[in-house]
Amino acid sequence: MKKILALMLTLCVLLGLSAFASAEETKGEGVMTYAEYAAADLDTEVVVETYVQAKQSWWDNKATVYTQDQDGAYFLYNMACSEEDYAKLVPGTKIKVTGYKSAWSGEVEITDATFEIEEGSFIAEPLDITDKLASEDLINYQNLLVSFKGMTVEASNDEGAAFLYSWDGSGAHDSNSDLYFKVSKDGQTYSFTVESYLCDNTTDVYAAVENLKVGDVIDLTGFLYWYEGANPHIISVAAAQ
Repeated sequence: MKKILALMLTLCVLLGLSAFASAEETKGEGVMTYAEYAAADLDTEVVVETYVQAKQSWWDNKATVYTQDQDGAYFLYNMACSEEDYAKLVPGTKIKVTGYKSAWSGEVEITDATFEIEEGSFIAEPLDITDKLASEDLINYQNLLVSFKGMTVEASNDEGAAFLYSWDGSGAHDSNSDLYFKVSKDGQTYSFTVESYLCDNTTDVYAAVENLKVGDVIDLTGFLYWYEGANPHIISVAAAQ
């Protein structure tokens, strides 16, 4: 009986080690969890596996990409990338990224990065964080694909414009300027952006913001970018449901 119990115990231990090894293999050698990435010091090397959600720009063999996994999001700034590989980074594509955790004006990002495409796919659903807008916890959702419900359009300047071309209104209607607009919820007003590199003047969201009127109540979807505070990069605008 003792021999049988010993064999069973050994078998359980081996099975446990096998399951642990399988989990490690799935994760990838040296790859951080999102919690480990979030806890890492700035200016240290990080390695993550993540999934492309949207591409902002490509220039001079460098790509800027919004990515996310099931636990958090990573903004990849000026990652080394050929034009051929940039075309492969369609939404859902899994990539292993090696770079340095950095911060610029509050935005935490991965810089000086390289990547390799891996097997797998994941498309994030927008997380409704409307009730977090006025909370100190908002920064914990940085770079995620998020939504804001029932937002009221406010005047963006003293003349009552519903939006501005460029942050100070210096852009032009016939240019590909960023769009800035203000919305409110529960007595608090927030500034949102349509980043033209991400959604240029040929996109539906750009046209939707150009057609906003003060007082409109709208639902918004975008990436929770950070610049001296929350600066969501909006990718979708619709009448409030």
